[in-house]
Amino acid sequence: MNGRPVIFAGGGTGGHIFPALAIAEQLPPESRTHFICSDRPLDAELLRRAPLAAERFTALPARPFGLRPRAALRLASTWGACVRTVRGIIKGLQQETQTPPVLVAMGGFVSAPAVRAALSERCPVVLVNLDAAAGLANRWIARRTARCYAVAAAPPRPRGVSWRVINPIVRGGFSDLPTPAEARARFGLAPDAPTLLVTGGSQGARTINALLGAFFSANRRPGWQVIHQCGRDNPGVIRAVYEQAGCTSHVELFIDDMPAAWSAADLAVSRAGAGSVAEVWATGTPTIFLPYPYHADGHQRLNALPLERAGGAVIHDDLIDPDRNLASIGPTLRALLDDPQKRRAMRSALQNLGPADGAETLAGAMIEM
Repeated sequence: MNGRPVIFAGGGTGGHIFPALAIAEQLPPESRTHFICSDRPLDAELLRRAPLAAERFTALPARPFGLRPRAALRLASTWGACVRTVRGIIKGLQQETQTPPVLVAMGGFVSAPAVRAALSERCPVVLVNLDAAAGLANRWIARRTARCYAVAAAPPRPRGVSWRVINPIVRGGFSDLPTPAEARARFGLAPDAPTLLVTGGSQGARTINALLGAFFSANRRPGWQVIHQCGRDNPGVIRAVYEQAGCTSHVELFIDDMPAAWSAADLAVSRAGAGSVAEVWATGTPTIFLPYPYHADGHQRLNALPLERAGGAVIHDDLIDPDRNLASIGPTLRALLDDPQKRRAMRSALQNLGPADGAETLAGAMIEM
């Protein structure tokens, strides 16, 4: 790569950070990288756990784009400081390597001031749009760079942007998955018992936790076992529900080894963030997707739609209330738990989608630059 440094800008959730790490993993070992994230504690926690980024990241006090006056004021109050910080990082890397860096915007509110800084320093910018819809920040960035990549499908907006569509991006651990039996053993579970994975993404999802609690309180499932990433909720309470339902479980606030968690699963219940959808694509895990219910553009549903159309997933609205969710989603979950033939057909459909090799594609583009 001739020593050209790469700056990755994105944060706020693991859905922006993990794809950046995945691309960085595919770059030559001598590549100099730096990560720019938000000042949310989760970002720093995730990056400190990654050998590639543990000492190479900077947190910005960036704030989301918004059309309401209060959101605009919050954005304006931090914009200048964020831009100056990133300009300093760009200049420092250029002095160290004697080569202008390239900035890879992973999308979201952290990327926007970083892109502004890169443009001021005449640093090339690459946009990676992870969701099926482009948010305000990504639409702003897309109008300012010709290098725009979209995962799985090109967003309809902004008009006139030339998107290059690539396959999903997953971390390196997904290229060498353990067998289901080996994966279950990592979580202290029986190697040959059917396994359900429950995840609301890196921050968990309380409505999903409540749904699974209601379902297993009403339905005993002896023989099944559960891996559950519960976020901020009490793991002990969730474990007790599974125990009463006759299920062995492994419940954690946050699961580091998600490749093994997906490999262990015969069925999953998940949010539909771009990262989760990519991991379902990569592992071929039959999944019930419950898109985040508060997004105005409904982009999580759009993320999962290609997998549902392929026959490998089912999308349900998250109705928020546990009783309403149980009435709506419970029959689908019950049917899939009881029907191994249906699960096999869904897995086969997902395996026909092709490789989740977006990280390799983007790393190759960085090398060519």
